[in-house]
Amino acid sequence: MAQDMLLGNEEPSNNKETFLQQFCLLAKNATGDALLDVIKQVLDAPNVFVFGELLAEPNVAELKDGPDAKYYNTLNLFAYGTYKQFRAQQQEYIELTPAMQKKLQHLTIVSLAIKSKSIPYAVLLNELEIDNVRHLEDIIIEAIYADIIHGKLFQNTRILEVDYAQGRDIPPGYTGKIVETLQAWVNSCDGVSNCIDMQINYANAEKAKRLYNKERIEQELINLKKVLKSQASDSDESMQIDTHGPGTSGTSGMSQSEVRKKPTKMKNPRSSAVGLKFSK
Repeated sequence: MAQDMLLGNEEPSNNKETFLQQFCLLAKNATGDALLDVIKQVLDAPNVFVFGELLAEPNVAELKDGPDAKYYNTLNLFAYGTYKQFRAQQQEYIELTPAMQKKLQHLTIVSLAIKSKSIPYAVLLNELEIDNVRHLEDIIIEAIYADIIHGKLFQNTRILEVDYAQGRDIPPGYTGKIVETLQAWVNSCDGVSNCIDMQINYANAEKAKRLYNKERIEQELINLKKVLKSQASDSDESMQIDTHGPGTSGTSGMSQSEVRKKPTKMKNPRSSAVGLKFSK
């Protein structure tokens, strides 16, 4: 049985960017513990799933090489990383609340959905380090209602089919790879376009050739009909000449009616026979 989790009829949240901008404004004028508190709040906020603008704030970037580098690392993890990375190096990050951990799991699902539109449960269980399918489905449903992915849960085949996934922050230096990917796509499109043009030119040439052959054959048929008609006309004239022209030898000077003679009547042989008498 498939459990349809499409949320096409629900209005997506339009306040995500507004929430992030509010945190960015707070971070601009914050220092010390106040700045660390802003970072905790943004990591815990249920409606914020992108963090690039906050990472770009100068006073936040200064945390990278200071005693509070864990806050910067954690913010960087939520922007670009996954839950499995957090579990592998927990000492590099601050202690996450249950809400933060669940949010990082949701972001991990987004990363997987961007790479593949069909995600097996086995992959999700491994990446999220969950050993309970029901717990996994609850987390996926929460991500869907958070409007960061849209999709369907197929419980019989244990697959998440993704229809939509929200984008995540682009890591620094990654724009070059994006440009290369887009350029490769453009080159591929150009190749396809050139191939289509070649096929069009070939089709047009074949069409012109067929039209030429058709016109040539039609003209030959017209010429052949003219020749046949001319020959038929000459044959009729020849027959008329043979019929109405001079007769053969022996009938010279005689009309056709004269040539035809009435059949002569044979005399009765009895009338010309010599009468003989026989006596005994």
